[in-house]
Amino acid sequence: MSSLFQPLAIRQVSLKNRLALSPMCQYEAIDGFVTPYHLVHYGKFALGGFGLIMIEATAVSPEGRITHGDVGLWDDRQVSGLAEIAAFVKKQGATPGIQIAHAGPKAAMQRPYYGDGPLTPADHARGDHPWPIVSASAVPVDTGWLVPAELDLKGIQKVKDDFDAAARRALKSGFEVLELHAAHGYLLNSFLSPLTNERTDEYGGTLEGRMRLPLEIAKSFRGIWPQDKPLFVRISAVDGSRNGVTLEDSAAFAKELAAIGVDAIDCSSGGIGRPYEHPSGYGHQVPYAARIKAESELSTMAVGLIVDPFQAEEIVASGQADLVAIGREALREPNFALHAEQALDAVDPASPFANWPRQIGWWLNHRERKLHQLGAYTPRSSVAA
Repeated sequence: MSSLFQPLAIRQVSLKNRLALSPMCQYEAIDGFVTPYHLVHYGKFALGGFGLIMIEATAVSPEGRITHGDVGLWDDRQVSGLAEIAAFVKKQGATPGIQIAHAGPKAAMQRPYYGDGPLTPADHARGDHPWPIVSASAVPVDTGWLVPAELDLKGIQKVKDDFDAAARRALKSGFEVLELHAAHGYLLNSFLSPLTNERTDEYGGTLEGRMRLPLEIAKSFRGIWPQDKPLFVRISAVDGSRNGVTLEDSAAFAKELAAIGVDAIDCSSGGIGRPYEHPSGYGHQVPYAARIKAESELSTMAVGLIVDPFQAEEIVASGQADLVAIGREALREPNFALHAEQALDAVDPASPFANWPRQIGWWLNHRERKLHQLGAYTPRSSVAA
């Protein structure tokens, strides 16, 4: 029995397996609206067997975008396109989830395939112009990055209202899992990190103060999101610099999130502070998921350089995490989940492609039967008449 392919029930939502598509921005939205590209992109992973399909970081406001190509949920008109994606994902037997975000000090940047830096005259010529950016304090996330304005209390209230409105639209769109993005140097991470939060009011100073805004938004989300549906939070368990957020900080944060009613922590790392001063390698963030799971008693999702079905199986079987998020490897192989199921002998050997989409599986099963009838393949230069 494969642990990776056991269903997982969180509240009243049942994931068919423990493999999730990690949220990865595509930078192909137009004014925050998804396009046919997004339906095809996410649809292929639902067809590819993933249990949870997490839509990329979706901005709560135009100024909360990383780039001009970010998906958004600040307008009711953006609901229908996302609803089409959620409905298609459900029809394939997968669970649709969406990550809600505000880029904060990492906003108003180039799309990565144009350079991944500050917007330039070449970007302006394409119609991509900068806008004012905000953060916990007027501190850039790193050398060479834009200097943000410090959010005042009125600005903080607007951010909270924007997050709440986006969560309501996500529900209208038909998503089953909601994830709050508090990682990777974006706005909520900028409040959590002592490297970027120099505030002296109730939203800064101690860990309690630095956690206040993310906790307020998470608590509001738990009131908006139905009690039968899961709420996730993505965190950077550690900042890039050892002088930033520590694993002990994140364990304390996770306990507070558990008390609010959050169901799972998506454990990433980094985003503020360079160079990255922690161990790095295959599955290097898995120990963070294990520590958070043990101390908070929440479910956790492991992510980062997980590239092999047997590696993913060990993570779940050993109890280090309840879910495994696959990112770049999924981009390389959209059928990663289906191939992993076969590699782990989690399918009926008499019908090894039964779990593939029926439009594909019957062809492949037919091929297997034909090959079995023919026996071993021997190359020949010609076929006898």
